[in-house]
Amino acid sequence: MEVLPESSPPRRDEESLVRFLEHCQSRAIERGRPQFASISLRVKHISPLAVLQSISEPSSVHFYMERPAAGEAIAGAEEAWREEFAGPSRFVDAQSAIDDVTRNTICIGDLDHRLAGPRFFFYYTFADEPETGSSFPPGTVFLPRWQVVGSAGDYFAVANLPVAHDAPVKTLAQKVFAAHSKFQGFDYPEPAQKESQPVSVISSVELGERSFEERVSSALDRIQAGEFKKLVISRALDFTTSGTADPLCWLNRLREKYRECYSFSVSNGGGESFVGLTPEILITTNGDQLQTEALAGSAPRGKTAGEDARFASELLSSNKDLHEHALVADSIVRRLIEFGVDAEMDARPGLRVLPNVQHLLTGIRGKITTKSSFWKLLETLHPTPAVGGTPVAGVLSAINELEDHPRGLYAGTLGWVGPTGDGHAVVAIRSALVSGSRVRIFAGAGIVNGSVPESEKLETDLKLQVLLEALG
Repeated sequence: MEVLPESSPPRRDEESLVRFLEHCQSRAIERGRPQFASISLRVKHISPLAVLQSISEPSSVHFYMERPAAGEAIAGAEEAWREEFAGPSRFVDAQSAIDDVTRNTICIGDLDHRLAGPRFFFYYTFADEPETGSSFPPGTVFLPRWQVVGSAGDYFAVANLPVAHDAPVKTLAQKVFAAHSKFQGFDYPEPAQKESQPVSVISSVELGERSFEERVSSALDRIQAGEFKKLVISRALDFTTSGTADPLCWLNRLREKYRECYSFSVSNGGGESFVGLTPEILITTNGDQLQTEALAGSAPRGKTAGEDARFASELLSSNKDLHEHALVADSIVRRLIEFGVDAEMDARPGLRVLPNVQHLLTGIRGKITTKSSFWKLLETLHPTPAVGGTPVAGVLSAINELEDHPRGLYAGTLGWVGPTGDGHAVVAIRSALVSGSRVRIFAGAGIVNGSVPESEKLETDLKLQVLLEALG
């Protein structure tokens, strides 16, 4: 990646932007292929979600992720470059494709922040092969044409665009300059009243010929036979709503209530969006430092302080939940160590407390001691036993036998990778597939020895309620 010095254009005028794009065009001629121009400018306060709502179109891809409690949000819309991946090597194949784009990218502007510069967004389904009925391919990575970032009081607008040997440079410069000027003093229009109102449900149906409790019983039979130690079984419910369920309005209601979680929305560019929130990080890398976590074992919140504390105490001493949690934590640490990461975890589980549920949580940290990519680490960790099961061999086929619906992006992973190769990925749970007035929501539970089908059903009810409340 070529990074031009700060003294180079573009200064904040259209003429200098034209000169920069002419430089990119000369590189395209020299190298015999289009170059990607990336322009990052620091702007005043801006809301990435509000910007995305104003510029996103159903026919274009988008990506949004925010953790309100951390004061960090990132959005990208439209595609300067996109590629899809499938098969067992779908993660590492993305690395090769991104490396090729990065080698042909020229950056300029305010690049003094870790979230400035071009960022590649990705979303990967649970399974590595295409599923019948899934709205998303097994892997998608794209470089957005427009990218907006807010982090702890710093705000950036980034434009990424391909520049070919015959590109209309002056026209491109006018579009980018106009967009950056708009972002610099963004005007937030008043939303139409109907856009801010939840929709009502006309009909609903749970997918599958067998009840969730029956499928849990079948999973328990396989666990007690010694085939598995844990299996995660999910539910999918289809809804028809009274009007179009705007995924970004839905997302706003989720992010406001569940501020400790990551709220997210991605679009496939075909009118379908996957929206939800997750309390679970899959992996974050920064240089040679890695961070992940084990999140498994759940209990409800209490209506009083005393009841809430009792539920928490019972969770922290529950043999069934501690066993399920240990399977997840030990598996993650073992995989990392086998991969060459010097990993360690918290001495004992703590709690991640959300408005409607509380989970056992173990933080896991590590130092990457071998030369490896973020994508190889993703391949190593996905799927964790928190969404799949253990041992890993045979888990995917067992889930396919026990579930009657394609998971798609549910229990998959999504996130971003920056220009230096550092990245951030979360586990896509508590989520819904939205297409006009049709909505499919997902939730799952980890099944181990000691699980009770009726209790597992209640746990998934709690998780589904999050999405139902946001839907209205």
